[in-house]
Amino acid sequence: MNVEGVKAKPHHAGHRERLRERARTAGIHHLPDYELLELFLFRSQPQGDVKPVAKALLTRFGSLAAVLAASVEDLMTVKAEDSRGRAKGVGSETALDLAALHEVSRRVAKEEANKRTVISSWTALLAYVRLSLQHEPREQFRVLYLDKKNQLILDEIQNRGTVDHAPVYPREVVRRALELSASAMIIVHNHPSGDPTPSRADIDMTRQVIEAARALSVQVHDHLIVGREGVASFKQLGLM
Repeated sequence: MNVEGVKAKPHHAGHRERLRERARTAGIHHLPDYELLELFLFRSQPQGDVKPVAKALLTRFGSLAAVLAASVEDLMTVKAEDSRGRAKGVGSETALDLAALHEVSRRVAKEEANKRTVISSWTALLAYVRLSLQHEPREQFRVLYLDKKNQLILDEIQNRGTVDHAPVYPREVVRRALELSASAMIIVHNHPSGDPTPSRADIDMTRQVIEAARALSVQVHDHLIVGREGVASFKQLGLM
């Protein structure tokens, strides 16, 4: 029973410390996605109940990976209500923090891909391109330029496009390879639809790049298409 005149504590009082203690004792890897997201949101939103925001983010974008890959503008559209029916949402600081977390993850994945030659660290490379492109809402065409030892010189975005098309100019791709003194390259782009299956246009474009590169003794190792359902390799599919 509440003593008259004494304000009742909100139901989430003490929740933050309980969650932190559970993460410390049971292990942070045991937390479900929404609680892991809560832990991070505690820093961006130092007061109040952030559980509704964490759950709203996961509902809006569908997964933890998609939350982190979302743009700052899209993150700021997410709204939720706390236990008292008050509106809460993702402000600019929270959105920037989440975007920064994704960028940290992307750079760590890139470091792993760079530790050895790209060809010998293929698993790390696939993890890196998936993290970079798996949840991109627009098609993006990029090229990984490699030196004679197949080590990464540069991962460059050549073009950004629409939900189903990014313009590609084979001569520009090869010209850039010459500027960088690259000996080889790996073409990468994403399918925002989620299905990484190559289209006829993808196959034709790849052949054009290979032909332009061959004339200047630049090798195209592979073309990777990234989707939410996985990564398709032209080489493994026998398309090059």
